[in-house]
Amino acid sequence: MNIVSIYTACMLLAGMLTLAMPAYAVDSASLPSAIRLANARAFIEARDWKGAIAELQGVNAPNDADWNNLMGFSLRKAKVPDYAAAERFYDAALRIEPSHRGALSYSGELYLVLGNLPKAQQRLTTLKLVCNNACFEQERLSKAIARYLAAGNQYVPDPEEAAQSSARAAQ
Repeated sequence: MNIVSIYTACMLLAGMLTLAMPAYAVDSASLPSAIRLANARAFIEARDWKGAIAELQGVNAPNDADWNNLMGFSLRKAKVPDYAAAERFYDAALRIEPSHRGALSYSGELYLVLGNLPKAQQRLTTLKLVCNNACFEQERLSKAIARYLAAGNQYVPDPEEAAQSSARAAQ
């Protein structure tokens, strides 16, 4: 057997082994949550609530706390908010991950919108425990409650968020 014959035999054997091996595809469900939710987060950053909701529905990850939190947030912020659905998604996120800081903070803000100060305060208490009295989500909800109380128990959106929304609308 000469070297060309040996090379040809090896190449044929390698080709046959390749054909015999199963092919694997990567499905989106096997990707980490951060990757699967990246497009939805981009829509949220752009304040495109309809786009975010559609993207999240496409991902359809009801067993993922982040997915539920983002769905609740998008439904709460939508042009025509669905507060009942937002609450269900926040609650689902907290059933999956009871210490989910985003869901705790955003659901606290939702309770202020709904006029339920005791529930908002309960969420803040939980955040204080989860964050050891020092995290952005706790600070955000604490400020929202302070604005609510200063306005005579009326929800007042974050002034920075309102300014960003106005600037985007003017563009």
